[in-house]
Amino acid sequence: MSAPIDFSLDNFLPYKLVKTAEHVAGGLARLYEEEFGITRPEWRILATLGNRDGVKAKELSAETSLDKVRVSRTLASLESKGYVCRVRDQNDHRAAYLHLTLKGKELYQRIVPRALEWESEMLAGMSAAQYRDLFKALDLLLAKADGVTPSPL
Repeated sequence: MSAPIDFSLDNFLPYKLVKTAEHVAGGLARLYEEEFGITRPEWRILATLGNRDGVKAKELSAETSLDKVRVSRTLASLESKGYVCRVRDQNDHRAAYLHLTLKGKELYQRIVPRALEWESEMLAGMSAAQYRDLFKALDLLLAKADGVTPSPL
């Protein structure tokens, strides 16, 4: 019989990251759903279009970490709610640029302050240096996970 392996799931980084992400994202998702009637994927797309209006669905998939099917379904939902519209590409009629409608822009403008307020409450008690270090560490981990060597900090 082999010696027992010293392992604790609570001290295993991938588990800790997923657990943290689920708790943080879940809390924020409740805010979007309860106060604004939208889902987490809908918010990701609204937030992306709020910062970069006129992107294609393919770009949304990469930027939001949502697969193409989820992006397609979420866009259909956002269009039916009147938050997003498509404008066909003049040169490639198969492609379309996605834009927030006036209603979508108004929703985005209402959500952002609440999301930032929620984030501020989440980070209460963390110093500016801890915040910077956290983001540096997360950027490093994300780059490593994507197989990219980050530039020196």
